[in-house]
Amino acid sequence: MDNSTILETKDLNLWYGQKHALIDITVRIPKKTVTALIGPSGCGKSTLLRCCNRMNDLIDSSRITGNVLFNGEDIYDGHADAYAVREKIGMVFQKPNPFPKSIYENVAYGPRIHGVREKGALDRIVEESLKGAALWDEVKDRLHEPALALSGGQQQRLCIARSLAVEPEVILMDEPCSALDPIATGKIEDLIIRLARNYTVVIVTHNMQQAARVSEYTGFMYMGELIEFDETSRIFEDPGEELTENYITGRFG
Repeated sequence: MDNSTILETKDLNLWYGQKHALIDITVRIPKKTVTALIGPSGCGKSTLLRCCNRMNDLIDSSRITGNVLFNGEDIYDGHADAYAVREKIGMVFQKPNPFPKSIYENVAYGPRIHGVREKGALDRIVEESLKGAALWDEVKDRLHEPALALSGGQQQRLCIARSLAVEPEVILMDEPCSALDPIATGKIEDLIIRLARNYTVVIVTHNMQQAARVSEYTGFMYMGELIEFDETSRIFEDPGEELTENYITGRFG
């Protein structure tokens, strides 16, 4: 694993019961970049994303072989702590899922769990996290109002702030804009690009235009396999695999 790689899979296979959902996935995700995973529905994009912070552990029928390395350490090693992994590799889901608490308490929740109790420290973390998620100016005067009163786009940015509050290194995003209108989507896309200055972002998207806009690297998946992984410009302008070209040009999908 070289110094520019933060996440790496080696010969990764995953089964849900008898279904072989991921087949021999080997990929390297560079640090402080945006990587997009594209492909038709059911191809394994979200499954691969969930392997990167052990969310599939929560599914009883799942079984994994191969390796997932984070900073060179296998997160599926018997000594690895899944909760510690999820602290460093955060996740933002398709549908915004704020807690039924205030805006402030949503962001402070993670730091509190990890032992931060002093109000000044929590105030600083909340402010920095909301600023990092480009939400502070919109909510700074109503931090103690219910998070569920925010718009869908604001709720999604709040979930991103909640992830930032525990100081992750990687942020996984599973279709983060699919439930949002075009204006909210534009704000999330701008935020994703800014986040990559300090974090590694991996995004699953059905929207190829979105992948082209926000990502530096793109992986195309089909029927559980990673068909091609390269710089985004290469994937969209000069793909190396006919199957990738057929998908990009709309011949199937």
